[in-house]
Amino acid sequence: MDTNKVIIKTENLTKEYGQVTAVKKLNLKIKEGEIFGLLGPNGAGKTTTILMLMGLTEPTAGRALVAGRNVLWEPLEVKRIIGYLPDNVGFYEELTGRENLQYTARLNGISSSKAEKRINQLLHRVGLAATGDDKVGTYSRGMCQRLGIADVLLKDPRIVVLDEPTNGIDPQGIRDVLEIIRDLSREDGRTVLISSHLLHQVQQICDRVGIFVEGELVAVGPIASLGEQLMQGEPLVLEVQADPGGPQLKKTLEELEGVVEVKEWGNLFLVHCGHDLRSHLTKVLARDGFQLLHLRQRGYSLDDIYRMYFSKGGI
Repeated sequence: MDTNKVIIKTENLTKEYGQVTAVKKLNLKIKEGEIFGLLGPNGAGKTTTILMLMGLTEPTAGRALVAGRNVLWEPLEVKRIIGYLPDNVGFYEELTGRENLQYTARLNGISSSKAEKRINQLLHRVGLAATGDDKVGTYSRGMCQRLGIADVLLKDPRIVVLDEPTNGIDPQGIRDVLEIIRDLSREDGRTVLISSHLLHQVQQICDRVGIFVEGELVAVGPIASLGEQLMQGEPLVLEVQADPGGPQLKKTLEELEGVVEVKEWGNLFLVHCGHDLRSHLTKVLARDGFQLLHLRQRGYSLDDIYRMYFSKGGI
């Protein structure tokens, strides 16, 4: 596996539905063996992007390459190397987990002897060895997701695409699923593409993420660098809380050189300034008898990104 090799590439990939542009000029490169999170609020265009990458819907403009293959010209070749787990994974509930996997194996032309060995391995890997012979109708949502991952792995794909893999799962189930996903890259060397709106969960396992908003990719990179990209050109904002607070604190903050505006936000003050004043602010408050209780620079954390793009009515 070449970790510097680009295995998924899009060039100005665009999808329009009438007057609505679901995906707009998407330029994206995903490296072999990495876990990449395509993150954004519901309706951002993530699923449409996945469908285009798999050749399941035709782009209006641009192109997508998977392992060097154009998804429109070689769709069958692309489908052979991609395993896809949709948001609402469906199994036959009257069949057992094992029987569902056997059915998938037959659809993929896998021989019975080879399938049984692989199914046993996969049921053990996803933590369903003890319940593989139970009917899927008795499974929890998290168990169905783990069975879905086993189903995807039956054909041994180079790329695994997961659409909202932790949606509707309890906390322990989320931890189980994320651990399995992590191992797909770390142990198997597979490339994993995750589509999700759950930024706090996915950031635990992704090497890089792309923030997708209203059909456009607004930032790409490790979580640590996203805030810096997104806040370029924006005024710097400091969160401040001190004792005593109220008008006395506000007046002191407003008089600091470089402060543009001071706003109240709950029991905090939001200090808008032209440059980082934290060091100077700390000294001034200590000099004037204030006890500093909270000081944080906004704009560079995961919470800030969430407020900007994922939370309705964010500050």
